Amino acid sequence: MDYAIVQTGGKQYRVEPGSTIRVETVPTEGELSVKLDDVLLVSQDGDLTLGRPTVPGATVEAEVVTQGRRKKIMVLKYKNKTRYRVRKGHRQNFTELKITDISIKKTRTAKDS
Repeated sequence: MDYAIVQTGGKQYRVEPGSTIRVETVPTEGELSVKLDDVLLVSQDGDLTLGRPTVPGATVEAEVVTQGRRKKIMVLKYKNKTRYRVRKGHRQNFTELKITDISIKKTRTAKDS
């Protein structure tokens, strides 16, 4: 099973081809596909490649399914005995991505030559 660990929006996600994930908003400029370059780990055909901090030459390609806003959460602040109460709502923006391909370009190292 091929999978990768990618980092976007300050969070890490385990992705496989065909899976969908919701991430923090990714600027797409109207494009339908996105390349994620911060790949921390790649597993292909039983080969595990660990990055330090990222895997050189590894990319995860995804298509944009939708962009939207999550469900509203309420944020309450309260201070006892001072009649201080604040109630705010917050909705986080997201981009839903469908993973299409995980690829890694083998780079030559000093050991290979």
